[in-house]
Amino acid sequence: MSWQDYVDNQLIASQCVSKACISGHDGGIWAKSEGFEVTKEELAKLVQGFDKTEILTSGGVTLAGQRHIYLSGTDRVIRAKLGKVGVHCMKTQQAVIVAIYEEPVQPQQAASVVEKLGDYLITCGY
Repeated sequence: MSWQDYVDNQLIASQCVSKACISGHDGGIWAKSEGFEVTKEELAKLVQGFDKTEILTSGGVTLAGQRHIYLSGTDRVIRAKLGKVGVHCMKTQQAVIVAIYEEPVQPQQAASVVEKLGDYLITCGY
């Protein structure tokens, strides 16, 4: 399966995620959903935030030019929100999955879809 297939068939097709991308830890975009204009710089800053949460607590999580309020995170997961739009991100050994979801989707629904794919990629060595 290609990276684009993971975005289209695992994330977007779930109907729990409205926009998504998969990138490397350097911010290089491997695949993204149509219309999700996230930049390499935004993704690189996000990846830094997994280890240094103060970057995100002070500056928020900016994706495709939209600044979201950082809610919580670990060395593996980052959560953010802006109005009715939420962000759930997961870091694997080599990749970062970024997903945007919108109401009425609940945060735990998006988290389940993202983390299921992330766990699968980890078992595949990514």
